Amino acid sequence: MSAPDTPLNVADLHTLDDWLTHCERLHPVGIDMGLTRVGEVWSRSGVVLGTPLGQEDAERADGSTPPVVFTVAGTNGKGSTCAMLEGILMANGFRVGVYGSPHLVRFEERCRIQGDLVTAEQLIPHFAAIEAARGDIPLTYFEFTTLAIMRLLATSGLDAVVLEVGLGGRLDAVNIIDTDCAIVTSIDLDHMDWLGPDREAIGFEKAGIMRAGRPAIVSDPQAPQRLIDHATDIGADLWLFGRDHNYAGDRQQWSWGGRSKRFNGMAYPALRGANQLLNASGVLAALEAMRPRLPVTAQAVRTGLATVELPGRFQIIPGQPTLILDVAHNPHAVATLAANLDQMGFFPRTHAVWGAMADKDAAGMVAKLRPLIDAWYLTDLPTDRAATAAQLAQTITEVVSANPSATAPKATVSTHADPMSALKAALAAADPTDRIVVFGSFYTVGGVLHEGLPKLNAPHMASAEQTTPDAP
Repeated sequence: MSAPDTPLNVADLHTLDDWLTHCERLHPVGIDMGLTRVGEVWSRSGVVLGTPLGQEDAERADGSTPPVVFTVAGTNGKGSTCAMLEGILMANGFRVGVYGSPHLVRFEERCRIQGDLVTAEQLIPHFAAIEAARGDIPLTYFEFTTLAIMRLLATSGLDAVVLEVGLGGRLDAVNIIDTDCAIVTSIDLDHMDWLGPDREAIGFEKAGIMRAGRPAIVSDPQAPQRLIDHATDIGADLWLFGRDHNYAGDRQQWSWGGRSKRFNGMAYPALRGANQLLNASGVLAALEAMRPRLPVTAQAVRTGLATVELPGRFQIIPGQPTLILDVAHNPHAVATLAANLDQMGFFPRTHAVWGAMADKDAAGMVAKLRPLIDAWYLTDLPTDRAATAAQLAQTITEVVSANPSATAPKATVSTHADPMSALKAALAAADPTDRIVVFGSFYTVGGVLHEGLPKLNAPHMASAEQTTPDAP
C-alpha cells in the first residue's frame, strides 16, 4: 500500500475505525521487518511490560509486580496455545490478557482481558498515546496496532500477559518485550519470502523470541537444529518435546509428564484436532517452568483445558449439513485439517469453501485435502494479497492434471465473489447428511461469520443467512 499525499488530521480521529484507517496510511509497505523503529516508539510510550533481562529482582518504582509475559511463536498452533494458557490461568484465578492476530470479523478480537474482547473505548486512548510517542517515525499497521494493544495490556493490572507473534519471531514487533517464557509451537514452511527457504532458517527466526536464562518451550517433536543451537548459544532454559515434556493417551483420556510434574487421567481438551495434545503439552511445560510465579492447581488445568474455546480452529457447528470452520492456510495446517476430517466419521459428500493468499503454497494445500473433497467452492477475498478464485481453480486443474490417477473423487469446481456466496452455493448443492468445510485465510472464515455464526438447515429449506444473534 502507498502513503497518501494528505494524511488524516489526528484531531479528527474519534472512532476506532478512524484510527485503523490512519494506521493503514503511515507506511508505504504492509510488512517492514525490524525492531529499531517500533522499539524507539515503545521506549517513548511511557509504559513497561514484562521484566527486562538482568532486572528480575528489581522492584518497580510504584511497588507493583510486573505481569508474567509468555510469547508464543510458531507456524501453526499459536492461537490454540494462547487460548489454553489463558483458560488454565483464568481457572486458577489469575488476571490474564491475550494479544493475537489477525482477527476474523472485528479488530477487537485481537485482544482479550479476562476472556472478554476489549472495546473500542478501551483501545482508543492507547492509539492516541502511541501516535503521540511516534513523532515522525513510520510504523506499519501491524506495528502501530500491536504497540497500542501492548500498552493497554501493560496498564491493566494483569498477572499474566500472553503475546502471539504475528510473523516469525526475531524481528516481529512483540519481540521488543523481554519475555519471561518463550513458547515455540510447530515449525513448517510458510512466509518463506521473509523467514527463509527451509525449516532450519524458519526455526532460527522463531528462536529469536527466546531469552538468556529464561524458559524456552518447544512443542514441535522435530525441532530444527538451528533453533536448538540458538537456545544453547544464548543460555536459554530449553524444554524440548520428548525430552523435557511429553504426553500419552488412549481413546478415553490422556496424561502428561514434565521435568518434575505429572498430570494423569485427563479429559481431552475442548479444542478439537490431531495436534492439540502437542499444543497442550507445551502449555503445561510452560506452566511448570513458571510455577514459582504462577502456581496452578491440577483442577485449574483440567477446567481450563475442558472449557477452552477458539473460533475457527477446527470448529464444528452441528446442523444439516455439518459445518466445519478452520483457518488452515498452509500445507502443514491443511494436512492436520485433512487428518481431523478423516477422523470425523462417515459423510456422503464433503464440500470445501476455500480462499487463500497469493503467497501461499496453494498446490500443496490442494494435494493434502484433495482425496476428501467432492466439490470445491472457490472464493475471491477482499484484499490485494489474495489469490483470485480463478487462480485457485487453475491450481486445482494443474494438481489434478499432474496426478490424474490419485485416489480422489472427481470433484466439481466453481468460483464465487465472496465467502458467503460460496457457502450459499455449497449449501444449495449439499444434502442434509453432507458436511461443508470452510478453510484457508482468516478472510475466508471471517467472511462467513460477519452476520453471526451460520446455523445450516437442510438445503432448499433454509439459507446460510440464518444466524445466531451474536458473532463470536
